[in-house]
Amino acid sequence: MDILRLATRVALPVTTLLALAGCGNLGVQPWERDLLAKPSMQLSTSPVIDALDDHVYFSKEAATGGRSFGGGGCGCN
Repeated sequence: MDILRLATRVALPVTTLLALAGCGNLGVQPWERDLLAKPSMQLSTSPVIDALDDHVYFSKEAATGGRSFGGGGCGCN
């Protein structure tokens, strides 16, 4: 029983310290933002083609997505 109690006394502070250490690096530093703004870091190379693909997809699916355009199933908008 003493081993279980000792393991609990050691495991709780170690787990707490590890959880707090995981929050030590949140976000992007200002000097790292130039790397994220490069074209090679973008998810898509052509936003116009992506918008067209989204429009065709959502027109055929008869639904609208969470994008910046409206419309229904007919593709009129």
